[in-house]
Amino acid sequence: MVKTIHFLAGFLATFTIVTFFLSTVVVEVFGSPAAVATVKSLIVAPGLFILVPAIIAAGVSGFALSKSRRGRLIETKKKRMPFIAANGLLVLVPAAILLDRWASAGSFGVTFYLVQGAELLAGSVNLILMGLNIRDGLKLSGRFRASRTTAL
Repeated sequence: MVKTIHFLAGFLATFTIVTFFLSTVVVEVFGSPAAVATVKSLIVAPGLFILVPAIIAAGVSGFALSKSRRGRLIETKKKRMPFIAANGLLVLVPAAILLDRWASAGSFGVTFYLVQGAELLAGSVNLILMGLNIRDGLKLSGRFRASRTTAL
């Protein structure tokens, strides 16, 4: 059961961040200011109310799964998690809230786009780290095997 919770929570968290990232880029390139404000609003609510519990569930279930296991992959995954959490809590959540407020007020100045850039960068970092954790989790479960290098 814990494995299923971990898989579903990790998938939901990753999918949610990808959705936030892609919707932000698409609406910034092709959308109107009203569309930007709508996307920013949806990222905060219901978005963060989906993302934050999913990340917590993935972290708690991952910690529970790792109690009985040791090894390099487990330790590497454990080292990534504080960065993912700190990046989310200290950069992504506050940026989402600020950008929502500014967009709903029509304030699309330099500060908005600097924070938007920081949010996209932090989101990219989290996606990379979460992707590495997914890869390592698949290796641990036996669903993904490292490719073997063959001599030519």
